[in-house]
Order: sequence, then C-alpha cells, then structure tokens
Amino acid sequence: MTVYFIGAGPGDPELLTLKAQRIIGECPVCLYAGSLVPPEVVACAPEGARVLDTAAMTLDDTHAEIVAAHQRGEDVARVHSGDPSLYGAIAEQIRRLRADGIDYQIVPGVPAYAAAAAALGQELTIPEIAQSIVLTRVSMQSTSMPEGETLENFARTGATLAIHLGVRNMREIERILTPHYGADCPVVVAYRVGWPDQMLIRGTLEDIRLKVRKEKITRTALILVGPALGNVRDFKDSALYDPTQPHVLRPVVGVDLIEENNT
Repeated sequence: MTVYFIGAGPGDPELLTLKAQRIIGECPVCLYAGSLVPPEVVACAPEGARVLDTAAMTLDDTHAEIVAAHQRGEDVARVHSGDPSLYGAIAEQIRRLRADGIDYQIVPGVPAYAAAAAALGQELTIPEIAQSIVLTRVSMQSTSMPEGETLENFARTGATLAIHLGVRNMREIERILTPHYGADCPVVVAYRVGWPDQMLIRGTLEDIRLKVRKEKITRTALILVGPALGNVRDFKDSALYDPTQPHVLRPVVGVDLIEENNT
C-alpha cells in the first residue's frame, strides 16, 4: 500500500489537481485536516471509504490508522491544506513511515500565497519593484524559529513577505517591519482564501491591525507585506517579451530582416 500526502489547496474544491482528486477517489482510507480542509474536498472519496477528520487526533492516532491500513493492504489519502511541503507537518509523519517501511508519495497542491495573489488579481513579482517572496511565519505558540530566521532579517531584504500564523501578532509585525518598509507599505490579510467566507483586507502597516481587529480575525489568515501589493503602475516591462532582448525562441527584432536583405 501507499500513503499519499495530498495538497488540497486553500479550500476551494475546484483547485484540487486532477491527480489529487483521482487518488482521493481511489483510496479506501482518507485522513484529512478538517480544521483547514473543507469536507467538500474529500467528498470524492469512494463509497464506504474510512474518512476521518484528523483535527482532534494526535500524531500517534493518525499513524495508528495508517499502520492499520497498511496491515489491510489499503492505500491512504492523507489530505493537507495548501501544499504539503509548506508547514504541512509531514516530515514527522514521513519519519514514522520510513521507520515502519511504509511507502509514501507526495502530491503537490496550490499554496495559500498563490491563491491569495489570484484572488487579489495581481502578480507578486513586479520588475524592479519586487522579485523575491519570503515564505515565513511567526513563532507564537507553535514551534520556535531557527536562529537567524527572523522577521527583522527578512525585512532587511525588502522582499515581499508572506507571513503564516501571525494574525494574532499584528502589533509585533507592525513594530518590526515599519522601520524597513515604511508605515505606508501595502499589506493584505487574506482570510480563508478559497472558502465561501473568504475575506481580503487591504491596508498599510500603519492601519492593518485595526482593520483586522474590526473583522475579529484571529486565525486561518495569511499576511502579505510589500510594495508590490500596492496599485503599482509605473514599472518597467519584463524583459520576457522585450523585442530587443535575445531569446532562444525569438530572435532580436531586425535580425531576420537583415538576413533577408543580405540574401
């Protein structure tokens, strides 16, 4: 049997990949993180499948279910929100699977930051404005951050920040980032992207905290910070389609004409 770690995307069942949907629809056992994955995402599980919400379960509980499925020779769909490679807590699950000789595969999903950008209707990397995105989080009550991986250090880069698990620490985020980005730096708090009650709150480092408090958002939100999030209109076109730039599939404008004239 095989355990499939499946990225369910941000919440919209239509953002499941075809592969993810197929595997969920074939597995006799489906374990899904119900606090972040809506039941509609796993509704394609086969009739009679053992479908369990793991929100209240421990690592020991979920692993016991997998071991039991292994003994029965049944594949398991282990469904996580977003993409399982990012804050999916699959590393410790994989460690146990390897120790028990249980095969696994990972099926990627749409990450929250990508879904948020789509909902905002904009690109996060704009020429000469922002060309890097830092995916990070704050500690709060979760696992502590490694030394050096601090908001202060990331802020020095000026890159677009995608901050997970930080909506309850907005005051500290404002304090740390303002000296580097400025009080008027655009901020977006994306709440439950892809769910029916999705909310996109726009503001600045100066006023976003009060806007979030007004909406009473305390969890399931991604914080995006950076100048690329503003209404940027004055920027240079990408070199990708620049006719004067050499391209392996597109010669520089004028070269073909010169060659034709020479012949």
